[in-house]
Amino acid sequence: MRRLAFLFVLLFSLPAFSQAKHPFTFEDMMKLKRVGEPVPSPDGKWVLFSAVDVDLAANKKTPHIWIVPLNSVGTGDSPVQSERVLIADQDGDRPRWAPDGKRFAFLSTKEGGSQVWIADFDGAAGTVTGAYKLTSMPTEAGGELWSPDGRNVLFTSDVYPECDGQADELACNAKKLDEANKSKVKALVFDHLLYRHWNAYKEGKRSHLFVLPVLTQVHSYRDLTPGDFDAPVFSLGGQDNYAFSPDGQEVCYTSNHDKVEATSTNNDLWIVPVDAGTGGTPVAPRNITADNPASDSTPLYSPDGKYIAYRAQQRPGYESDRFRLMLYDRKTGEKKNLTENFDRWVGTYAWSPDSRSIYFSAEESGGAPIWRTDATGASPVIVFRGFLDDLAFSKSGDFVFTRMSLDTPNEIYGSGYNLLTEMCTDFHRTGCTRPKPLTHLNDAILSQVAMSPLESFWFEGAKGDKVQGFLVKPPNFDASKKYPVKFLIHGGPQGAWGDDWSYRWNPELFAANGYVVIMINFHGSTGYGQKFIDAINGDWGGAPFDDLMKGLDYAEKTYPFIDKDRECALGASYGGFMANWVLGHTDRFKCIVSHDGMFNTVSAWGTTEELWFNNWEFKGTPYTNPEMYEKWSPRNSAMKFKTPTLVVHGQLDYRLDVSEGLQLFTTLETMGVPSKMLYFPDEGHWVLKPQNAQLWYETVNDWVDRWTGKQ
Repeated sequence: MRRLAFLFVLLFSLPAFSQAKHPFTFEDMMKLKRVGEPVPSPDGKWVLFSAVDVDLAANKKTPHIWIVPLNSVGTGDSPVQSERVLIADQDGDRPRWAPDGKRFAFLSTKEGGSQVWIADFDGAAGTVTGAYKLTSMPTEAGGELWSPDGRNVLFTSDVYPECDGQADELACNAKKLDEANKSKVKALVFDHLLYRHWNAYKEGKRSHLFVLPVLTQVHSYRDLTPGDFDAPVFSLGGQDNYAFSPDGQEVCYTSNHDKVEATSTNNDLWIVPVDAGTGGTPVAPRNITADNPASDSTPLYSPDGKYIAYRAQQRPGYESDRFRLMLYDRKTGEKKNLTENFDRWVGTYAWSPDSRSIYFSAEESGGAPIWRTDATGASPVIVFRGFLDDLAFSKSGDFVFTRMSLDTPNEIYGSGYNLLTEMCTDFHRTGCTRPKPLTHLNDAILSQVAMSPLESFWFEGAKGDKVQGFLVKPPNFDASKKYPVKFLIHGGPQGAWGDDWSYRWNPELFAANGYVVIMINFHGSTGYGQKFIDAINGDWGGAPFDDLMKGLDYAEKTYPFIDKDRECALGASYGGFMANWVLGHTDRFKCIVSHDGMFNTVSAWGTTEELWFNNWEFKGTPYTNPEMYEKWSPRNSAMKFKTPTLVVHGQLDYRLDVSEGLQLFTTLETMGVPSKMLYFPDEGHWVLKPQNAQLWYETVNDWVDRWTGKQ
């Protein structure tokens, strides 16, 4: 009887175990730690990284410095979990090792604004024995980098160029900053374009590179890039736009010196001696890519000092031209394209310690594998597959990187073998070791939630081309049921959906409350070759719209669980433009969400900051090519607007000014189309503050539920 009773309990408890996981929620997402790039120690024993904690109640994000042993990959499928917070009582970001491994620099706001700090490190115990503030910049400090000779720390700061050459530049900047903060007049005067960028007004300041000796008693700050130019250039993330030479005596950086920056993508590489200006005679930086009128960026010296690798484009004014991997010979000045026959964008890259190979990430059909080439320009081969980024080597040849997927945020991985001694071309090959996770910061939370894997499908799109789409099913999926659809449209437009994680437009979270999510990588998307990307130029509402409609048609015919009568289209940035275009060109959707979308192409040109983008995509200005602007302006189809639409926009969005959202909402309301506007006075192109993001997801999901009849 006891055995029967036990079996009875076991049988009826199995469903409870199988359903223990709950659908993914916004609160779950906010509990996840956001893992940054790995930084291996010089001796190859440790990996530093930052991880951001989100406090939803406090509406705050705080990064901390973490550490994990490089050998924590363990063996087999049971890696050791041994990551830990290294500095618990202080916020910290962007750790960078000193060459001797006995210290590392990091950024912290512990005493106010962002400054560079130094932590003393016990390599045997893997602990910090003390930390102190290195910089005291009135204009704050960021982007720190330790020189390979251990003598200096390089960092960035946004300063007033008129203070260049002053006896005390820091005092001059402090005075001007104090005057601006205390003044009751907040007016600004502009005398050139690009007076605001992304989400902030420049207020007369420029990004400059400073060097600070760390082995002297007196700290003397020196501006290596004085002048009325940004050096380095603006970046939204990714690889640094500056680097030290291996001997620590030279810095290569990216700067744009064209007269009208708002219409130019002509970033150039400049080199300057670290001791420039110390002898009393200024040393002018030297432009080493003046022969290329398009963008050159992200320089990185080879460990042996012979070369500078960098990424380059060839077409001026086109920010989405193919990113090539270039090699500059420091002795001869010769330049070589290492990826001439590689039809993908080169992303983050790293030199092998022996200077023989370069490893890089590049998007490929919804993934981002790691590829390898060499200084001869050998055809790149895939080394590791997945959605991978943030590549880094230890001096001994151990290789680390970050890996994510649609259902797993960033974690740090190790190659599992030494890439200098074991030449696997692809880890799927027999005998090659698979990469192993070094960190498991989010395993506990993810083990409690139900998510569905990304499913890929292909169909014939515009121009007869094969186009890729993706589908995500809701948790606890039942193939016998019908599900409403959230049809997501990506931004860019030169971007792509793929097997990667997002906190802002998370397909798993969109699917979690009972929806099938459909995503199409239409013409213009990255990861399918440059011809496919270029197809969207001057054709914003043409082939991409055809791809989207044909992709949805295919999904409706192929997957019987899709309820084609309950579909909502959602998009941001270019996806917002396309949502507005859909609004005037089809009535197939029950609702639309338009976030930061272009509504009026002419006014969008006049209020944006990066004019090169609009000039390229619409093949001129509204004055030189008005027909193109009129052809693709969603406002011209306003008389056909019928679909209930949620408009979302941020006041600080300077890529697509808030007036675009206001114009759309005004049009919808005056025409009697059911509409609502979610306005963020404190957000830019992206909704980043935790509680704002919570409201965004709630409002968007409620809108979709309302019009699809989802209970």
